[in-house]
Amino acid sequence: MTHPLRIALLSYRSKPHSGGQGVYVRHLSRELAALGHRVEVFSGQPYPELDPGPLLNRVPSLDLYRDDDPFRTPPLSHWRDGIDAVEVATMWTAGFPEPLTFSLRALRALRHRADLDVVHDNQTLGYGMLGLVRLGFPLVTTIHHPITVDRRIELESATGWQRLGKRRWYGFVRMQGRVARRVGPILVPSRSSADDVSREFGVAPERLSVVPMGVDTRSFRERPEVERVPGRIVTVASADSPLKGVATLLRALAKLATEREVSLIVVGRPNEGGATDRLVDALSLRGRVEFVQGIDDDALARLLASAQVAVVPSLYEGFSLPAVEAMACATPLVASRAGALPEVVGEAAVLVAPGDDAELAAAVGALLDDPEARRRLGRAAWERVQRRYTWRAVAEATAERYREAADRRPAARRRPAPAG
Repeated sequence: MTHPLRIALLSYRSKPHSGGQGVYVRHLSRELAALGHRVEVFSGQPYPELDPGPLLNRVPSLDLYRDDDPFRTPPLSHWRDGIDAVEVATMWTAGFPEPLTFSLRALRALRHRADLDVVHDNQTLGYGMLGLVRLGFPLVTTIHHPITVDRRIELESATGWQRLGKRRWYGFVRMQGRVARRVGPILVPSRSSADDVSREFGVAPERLSVVPMGVDTRSFRERPEVERVPGRIVTVASADSPLKGVATLLRALAKLATEREVSLIVVGRPNEGGATDRLVDALSLRGRVEFVQGIDDDALARLLASAQVAVVPSLYEGFSLPAVEAMACATPLVASRAGALPEVVGEAAVLVAPGDDAELAAAVGALLDDPEARRRLGRAAWERVQRRYTWRAVAEATAERYREAADRRPAARRRPAPAG
């Protein structure tokens, strides 16, 4: 019988209810612990919400991007060391420091932890990870998708001086590519993402292993007690990120609103006066669009279950938890034919061209007009989730990769097998 593993799971930021990293850390750590492994999560701010079982080790940064005070400059008395100085200096020069600075803090926290069997890096890809490799730690890395794609899409939508600022902000991506080429094994959530990582980061395909992400079916499930609200559309997306396609969805909603009663709830908050906020007014949608944030999984699941249609209008996705969460709630889904989305949803969603608001409006309108089509699609989506996307299966597959990595560790760092 194989012995339980001692695992350090690293995540440079782990926002609990939006963004894939915090969701991934919470559910993977819980299921690994349920399999009998000892899991310690090392995270910077925002910290994850963990279920009973795994331990949380806080790796505090200066928290320069907190929601209530972004891009703040902390007083000098709060600076603790040279890593803090690098963090502030990078922010002052319009860069994003967290992948680098978290990796250096994680290296400092782990360098003497001879008790660990494996370290799992959740897409930090900072130079500190190479330090762990040099020290002999077996390292498994997850790359959800290469951030080069985000950078390219944001640069295409930027103008003038914005382009210079975006290039500087995404300066950390070069580091991530360098680190990705020197670590392994690498877990990716889809074959599409594997192809992108190989192409964008120059990683050899044989070092990539597909392990899909999962959905918490305790919360995201059919809810017959929740009534579907006529004309309600729901999307879960970073409202101001061009990558997520919210602008396309708003333009589609404006078309739909000329012929029917529809409403949209966006789980994500736009910046006041930002591009999304201005577009809502330009399209005269202020009374039809509601933005919500900070809701827990149960509230999100009930919201998805109340929609007649869910939409993932992204221009790119390496996997898409929002798509799988909607499918788990048996909510009919319309998604872009982009990135990994066709692979993730299969035949259980209506696919449209990314960025095409007319096609998106037509697809959503057709579903709103056809209750039987909604029922069939919702049932197919629910069944696909049960077959493919449970966190237990994700944890089992991930633990297999851990053991393979631990078996290749230097003999001097191997833990002896338990007696008997």
